[in-house]
Amino acid sequence: MKFESGITVVSGAAQGIGAAVVDALLARQVQVVALDVNADALVRRYAGVGGVTPLALDVCDAAAVERAVAQIETEIGPIGALANVAGILRMGSLLDAPVADWLATFAVNTHGVFHLSTAVARRMKARGHGAIVTVGSNAAATPRTLMGAYCASKAASAQFTRCLGLELAEFGIRCNIVSPGSTDTEMQRQLWTDDSGPARVIAGSLDGYRLGIPLKKIATPDDVAGVVLFLLSDAANHVTLQDIVVDGGATLGR
Repeated sequence: MKFESGITVVSGAAQGIGAAVVDALLARQVQVVALDVNADALVRRYAGVGGVTPLALDVCDAAAVERAVAQIETEIGPIGALANVAGILRMGSLLDAPVADWLATFAVNTHGVFHLSTAVARRMKARGHGAIVTVGSNAAATPRTLMGAYCASKAASAQFTRCLGLELAEFGIRCNIVSPGSTDTEMQRQLWTDDSGPARVIAGSLDGYRLGIPLKKIATPDDVAGVVLFLLSDAANHVTLQDIVVDGGATLGR
């Protein structure tokens, strides 16, 4: 696969899927700027790693995002691709969840995608090329109990990404979504209370209205990163406005 000329920016890069995307890009000699709100985790993860510039950033802060994108373009180089991976999960019933949890979830999962995508896309538009991938969730189109804020925020960011892609298509910029299901990350592991957690996810739950995973395994971050790289690369040169689900068949092709 060949990639857009310039820098590739990855948010949520300190761990999980974001870190896997960065590693996969570096393995292909792509220059990366790795963003995360956790500055210490960024430094630990990328200390001594060549080809990557770690940059602490809260994607919820629109002004900070604009400054960071301008800094990258000025000091490192033009941004050719963006992977929106940063996200949070706050569990709880919609009737009982604190308002703060709802707002925080949208601040990262939806507003963060908006802030970063638009700041980058304005520069891409002027150059007439680029690729943007938003990591969403299969929960964006499948209702989940105790995950209402997460589902709604991911649905909003997915539709935003499609609308952005429609506006930018004439300028040669492709915008797509990758929607993972259960993936072995810290976010997933917070839902497990013991070592039986993975088996229970694979088996599914009638009480939780979950079908389980037909492929009988939980995704690794690398499984998701591979699809993100495909969409960022020229192998997907004629692919835009699409949502590729990476959930082992858990939503039965939606």
